[in-house]
Amino acid sequence: MGAVSAIFAAGFFQNGSVHAALLAGAVAALVTGAVGTFTVLRGQSFAGHATGEVAATGGSAAMLGGLNPLWGYLGIAVIVAGAIEALGVQRPRARDLATGLVLGAGLGIAGLLLYLDTTGTSTSGAAVTVLFGSLFAVTRSALPGMVALGGVSLALVVLTYRLQLLTALSPDLAAARGVPVRLVSLAYLLSLAVAVSLAAETVGAVLATALLIGPPATALRLTKRPGLAVLGSGLIGVAAAWAGTVLAYDSYYWPPAGRSWPPSFLIVAVVFGLYLGSGAVQRVRGRRRAPLAPGAVPAATA
Repeated sequence: MGAVSAIFAAGFFQNGSVHAALLAGAVAALVTGAVGTFTVLRGQSFAGHATGEVAATGGSAAMLGGLNPLWGYLGIAVIVAGAIEALGVQRPRARDLATGLVLGAGLGIAGLLLYLDTTGTSTSGAAVTVLFGSLFAVTRSALPGMVALGGVSLALVVLTYRLQLLTALSPDLAAARGVPVRLVSLAYLLSLAVAVSLAAETVGAVLATALLIGPPATALRLTKRPGLAVLGSGLIGVAAAWAGTVLAYDSYYWPPAGRSWPPSFLIVAVVFGLYLGSGAVQRVRGRRRAPLAPGAVPAATA
């Protein structure tokens, strides 16, 4: 019991907000892990980043209308992902240009809506909630919608896994083999929109990219097998989300006492730390596998 009490502060397992945060974080991490793996393989990290940040537009609009920000995130994420794909689907340079234009326009609108949220409504902390999340503020009523969206997105990934993988690695080869590349890309975009929305709901629109890209990048450093990378990315994301939740709850007793640290910051810090750790593992593996130079004598026999 001593070790448990040292890690989990008093009341952790009895707190309803903690239960909701753990479930919401797990759902978001599993979906972003699966979708984020294909985002990294496709080389569309910037598009994922832009979709996440522009989701702030939808979140702020939803709050302005008195709705759950999740549905605003989702609506704008679908629109943004579709616009990026339509404007620059064939050429990476055109796609990046389209992404930059959509990002700038979306953030400008988000700034206006957040201003209206903070000056024209009684909602306190609207800007902080939309931009940086509020995991402990996720309500039980929002959980069924998050679980349903997460289940649909994961089912879509599973059903189109092989096609998504081939399209991500070589779109030209996929097209030559008769794969409906545009339809597969549409399925990917819908999954991306859901993943970004769930990430924005948990860690905020600004930090959603960390949950979308960090765990997949870490998993792809540890394994070259895409299937294991998808699974590992989800597990890494869940571990980071839960560790950040525990640390945020415990931080109430850290200096300055009586003020908990933001869970979004702690989750992202864990994600970044795991990524750095995977780099160290990768370097150790590289040294072990490095072939000896001609004429060299192994250290153990020298």
